[in-house]
This record gives sequence, structure tokens and C-alpha cells, in this order.
Amino acid sequence: MIAPAAAVEAFLHHLAVERGSAANTLRSYTGDLRRYVDYLTEKGIDDLGAVRESDVAGFVTALRNPPPGGPAPLAASSAARALAAVRGLHRFAARDGLVAEDVAKAVAPPALPAKLPRALSVDDVDQLLAGCIGTGPIPLRDRALLELLYSTGARISEAVGVDLDDLDTAERTVLLRGKGGKERIVPVGRPALAAIEAYLVRARPVLAARGSGSPALLLNARGGRMTRQSAWHALQAAADNAGLSAAVSPHTLRHCFATHLLAGGADVRVVQELLGHASVSTTQVYTHVTVDTLREVYATSHPRATARR
Repeated sequence: MIAPAAAVEAFLHHLAVERGSAANTLRSYTGDLRRYVDYLTEKGIDDLGAVRESDVAGFVTALRNPPPGGPAPLAASSAARALAAVRGLHRFAARDGLVAEDVAKAVAPPALPAKLPRALSVDDVDQLLAGCIGTGPIPLRDRALLELLYSTGARISEAVGVDLDDLDTAERTVLLRGKGGKERIVPVGRPALAAIEAYLVRARPVLAARGSGSPALLLNARGGRMTRQSAWHALQAAADNAGLSAAVSPHTLRHCFATHLLAGGADVRVVQELLGHASVSTTQVYTHVTVDTLREVYATSHPRATARR
């Protein structure tokens, strides 16, 4: 028999001394496990070995839905963090023979709410693309990169992986290589093609002369293939120039591509194919963004969208 509080003390000592856990980790684990001990005490459980899987699951439920007059409910992410501490405690206790079995290992954390991707407006995208300032090789390359990202919905890794032979200017398509080596052919819009052609004529030969013959479409300043990191820096620089840096992430233009297509009436399964998603459920997160946009338009435009006073 071991009291829950004693087991927690032994576990925290193990984390601090044997695992060398950071002070912030120890602090958060201490708070979460104290709450767990209080919960077990209220249930009359004074032996960690007497805890059952249902007790651990009940603790998570109590964190999310405390009784009236109790503490404020925790967000799903905070409850998941607390469960991680509890699972660590039970795993440690079972491994060291303090209890017969690990009853917490099968308890699932609460589902985290899906975070909707941030999408810029069409005007903001135009502003972002205009943030590639200058007529030298690097600004021309960066403009071609950003236009390609927005026109095709490509991931940054896919865009920098494009070779010259993957671009078909006559058919206005590009071959993208996605996750798991999956390939897809995606249309390229005329503005993107114009930016790419300007880069190919006026910038790429200058960059290529500094390297050793890379087949990549997008080259870095030394004539080699552009990396994901340098592409992200190019995106960030354009965002800074456009005053949009706080709203931009590596996937921003991919999110905009999907959201703007759906808002324009594109079928979600077509967008799925264009994005290279294996499941339509992955693409459907963008439909929520579109619904929010449509709701705003409806609320400001329909004569009976709001109750008359």
C-alpha cells in the first residue's frame, strides 16, 4: 500500500533527480498532481494501488466539468496536460513495483478543439505579394515563390522541391511532390506564370551562374536549391514589408488558396485533390472558415438577418 501523496513525492523526486526535468515541468506536474491527490482524497481513496481506470477518467471529467461551486473548468489542453502528469505517475508507480498495474495508460485525453487556419483576405494577399520589393534576382525569385504558393496551394516544402521540368507553361500546370512521395498535377494561374516567367528570364540565369547546375526551379543566392527555411524567410520578409507579419505563417498562402476557392464555390473534394489531402475530412476544416465568412456577409447584407427593433 502506498498513499497517493507519497507516490507523488517519489515521482517528483524521480523527475528532478534522475530525469533532470526542467523547473517549469516540475512546477506544472506538482500543481496537477496535487489536484489529483485532492480528487482521490475526496473519493476516499488512500491507496494508489486501489485506483481504477474509471477513477482516472473521472478525474479528467471533473477537471473539464467541475461541480457547482467548485474550481473553474479547465480547457481541454490544460486537462490533457494534467492527465499526462497522472499517467506519468501511474507508469512510474507500476514500473517501480509500488502498484500492481498501470491503470491510467488507457485513459484518453479530452479532444482538443480543431484550430481553424488563419486566412488573409484577397486584398491582404495582394498586399503580401506586393511586399516582394525590388527588381533584382532575389525579389523576382521571392515573388515567383509567393505567387506559386498562392496559385497552387502548395506546401512550402513542395514549392522548393519543384524542378524546372515539373513546370509545364504550355498547359499551365506544375507537378508537386507531397507527403509520402505522392505526386499531383495542379493548375497554375496566369499571374503566377507571369511572375515565374519574369524570374526565369531575368533572375534565374544570374543565380544559376553561381551554382553547379541545380535542376531546381527556385534557386538560392548561391545557385543551389532554395530550402524551406529560406522560403519561409522570404515569406516573412514580404509580410514585414506589407505590414502583415503577425498574420503570416508558413502555411498562410496554402490556407488562403483553400479558403478562397471554397468561398468562390469550389467543391470541397476538388479542393481536397488540389491540396493533396488523403481524406476529405482534413480539407473540411476550411469549410468552417468559409461558413464564418458567409455568415458575416449574410448578417450585413440580408434585410432580415437580424431582428427588427
